[in-house]
Amino acid sequence: MKRFAILLGSMMVFASPMIFASPASAIAEFGKEFKKSFSDKEEDADWYKTVAKAGCNVCHIKRHPDKKKARNEYGQAVHKYLDKKDFPKDLFKSDPEKAKAMILEGFKKAGEMKSSDGKTFGEKIEAKELPATDWEYEG
Repeated sequence: MKRFAILLGSMMVFASPMIFASPASAIAEFGKEFKKSFSDKEEDADWYKTVAKAGCNVCHIKRHPDKKKARNEYGQAVHKYLDKKDFPKDLFKSDPEKAKAMILEGFKKAGEMKSSDGKTFGEKIEAKELPATDWEYEG
């Protein structure tokens, strides 16, 4: 009986990553595409570092207790045009160009919206500023 329990426990330990691992998230692809499309390490290393350091906080609120769901103003704008439900996990492998085009179209539409400081998000990105003014949690 003891051997069976050890065997069962071992199987659970080795199988748990396969069972509980989350599938590749479309949202991670949104962040990767933002970084690729709007920053270039060779062209402007400082802006590239800013975008890389911001990471998820380009769209999400830094240090927020519900960091996965709390979106800053730019994240809310992007969410109007990009929904992970429209990006099944196999789309990025089966048709990466289509996925990229959909993401860029969402960024373009969100970029036309105004930030709380009066500039459009696109203007801020072009000026090499993070698009959201409320990217840090102040709770």
